[in-house]
Amino acid sequence: MRVISGKYRGLVLAEFNGKDIRPTADRVKESLFNILAFKITGARVLDLFCGSGSLGIECLSRGAKFVHFNDISPASIAVLNKNLSRLRGEKYSVSTGDWAECLKRQKEKFDIVFVDPPYADDCGIRAVEELAARKLVYSGGVAVYERDRPFSGTVDGMEVTDERKYGKTYLTFFQPDHII
Repeated sequence: MRVISGKYRGLVLAEFNGKDIRPTADRVKESLFNILAFKITGARVLDLFCGSGSLGIECLSRGAKFVHFNDISPASIAVLNKNLSRLRGEKYSVSTGDWAECLKRQKEKFDIVFVDPPYADDCGIRAVEELAARKLVYSGGVAVYERDRPFSGTVDGMEVTDERKYGKTYLTFFQPDHII
């Protein structure tokens, strides 16, 4: 796992050991960031189920103004902190806790939100619903939901603007249908 582009391009990130962790594959990450390319510079980003921090660190590398990283796993936060220690002068914050508690504590809105929970825990759609209910994504911003099957249904306050499939991975892009 590496940083694909920007000032930290090529930086190899610390990873987890074991089969319970599923980092976003480099091929999927590269496609995702090609889609988001024009939204990142100066963005406020939330990496809600951050794991090693790969997605948020990629944003910092590409010029994001600020990233908030959150994960419930202390092991994930330890790997994240190891990765963050290699960056210089970046603005970020880190919380360890449940995604719902993280969203309740947010006082500011985000331009980009990554919702990438463990596939076995289907809480991602609830997280997107909470983002919409609390209006935590700026108009013109995006929430990216990663999972192992296509999205079906609707989310009040959010509109599905795109969905892409990469192998067994689906990326669903939501934008708020409110004006801020």
